[in-house]
Amino acid sequence: MNREEIKKLLPHREPMLLLDEVELIDGKAHGKCHIRGDEFFLQGHFPGNPVVPGVIQCEMMAQSACVLLLEDAAGKTPLFTGLDKVKFRGQVKPGDTLETECELLRQRGQFYFAKGTGRVNGKLCVSAEFSFALVD
Repeated sequence: MNREEIKKLLPHREPMLLLDEVELIDGKAHGKCHIRGDEFFLQGHFPGNPVVPGVIQCEMMAQSACVLLLEDAAGKTPLFTGLDKVKFRGQVKPGDTLETECELLRQRGQFYFAKGTGRVNGKLCVSAEFSFALVD
């Protein structure tokens, strides 16, 4: 899916739509986020040494996971409810493509639990478990 197709599934819009592409393979969402260097979150983080903030990397993974909900997410807003076991192992910089892989672990009512990773050129940069709720 490209950005326009992703917009049909997710309520996020620029500048907070952070996925450029996503593909569903064997029950997992594989997303790509191309870091150009002009993104709002790089302004001031850090002058002369721009690095994608960790919280933005977690949002990129969460948006990938939300694509897995397809029918369940229609007309609803996914909201973060928790982040756990977050680890940052490498920097994500302009010119990089963060490739995410996310899978749903379980669901309880409107709450979904997932885990994901983000890699640049195959190198693990971020991993986390997270939860979110789908609300009207």
